[in-house]
Amino acid sequence: ADTAAALDVAQVEAAVSAMVAARRIDVYGVGASGLVSQDLAQKLLRIGMVAHSHVDPHLAVTNAVQMRAGDVAVAITHSGRTVDVIEPLRVAFDRGATTIAVTGRPDGEVAQYADHVLTTSTARESELRPAAMSSRTSQLLVVDCLFIGVAQRTYETAAPALSASYEALAHRHSPRPRGR
Repeated sequence: ADTAAALDVAQVEAAVSAMVAARRIDVYGVGASGLVSQDLAQKLLRIGMVAHSHVDPHLAVTNAVQMRAGDVAVAITHSGRTVDVIEPLRVAFDRGATTIAVTGRPDGEVAQYADHVLTTSTARESELRPAAMSSRTSQLLVVDCLFIGVAQRTYETAAPALSASYEALAHRHSPRPRGR
């Protein structure tokens, strides 16, 4: 709720516009933020976007070197200072890609290399799961907003791509007869 209340709608709209027009989208994250980056990339792929998640910092930088104007790089870091996420974003920024930061610290280092900053809640974490529970939930809310925005603006191509993706995987989700 805190993330939703504080989210800058103009920044979300600008980020969605960049993503819709993108030739390719790279998403960077490590740890729990890496899971969120994989979630966003997978959703975008299912609607026909060229999107990749990079959770390995070396591979992230290697891919960021290939970014250029017309591409989008998304960095997901709760702290705003995760070097393994900032470095590929900086490289993509330097190459002319549009850059987006999803972070709980809009004044963090990651914001220096972000054209658009989407702020997540900085609610205190639980003793049982420090640094991942509320931050990951907030990050998932933001990436879902991005995804829905992209899907709405690309509906004519997104709907058939999603349908094709669903059909291609449907046999994996149907019950199998026992004993086979």
